[in-house]
Amino acid sequence: MNYTLEVVNVPVADIDVAKAFYGEKMGWPVDHDVAPAPGVRFVQITPPGSGCSIVLGGSSGMEPGSLKGLQLVVADIVAAHAELKGRGVEVGEVQAIDGDVAKLEQGGKALDNVGFVFFGDPDGNGWAIQQISARADV
Repeated sequence: MNYTLEVVNVPVADIDVAKAFYGEKMGWPVDHDVAPAPGVRFVQITPPGSGCSIVLGGSSGMEPGSLKGLQLVVADIVAAHAELKGRGVEVGEVQAIDGDVAKLEQGGKALDNVGFVFFGDPDGNGWAIQQISARADV
């Protein structure tokens, strides 16, 4: 039996602000924006290449900004960092989480599994991006 993670609810205070951040600033496609009932709205957004979407809105019961540890994987952390910075996203510097600064200087495959950048959305939900170059098709 396969179990695929398809959707993660991201708790936000203002759906329009969050939609602008993820859809416009991050550049992630907005799959749909629906209001199935009065006072209920769902916005589904999928990071490029991901099999899992995020949903803004609904009733997750979580406080806005309380979701931490969301993690994306890219083939090139330096390129991802540059793209996000270029889009105006406040993102931390590329880090080698094993503390080996030489890997930062070497770049490329030296950053596999240990190369990370971190950022948050306008509500403070926390994201990490990790380099795994073997996932070049991700």
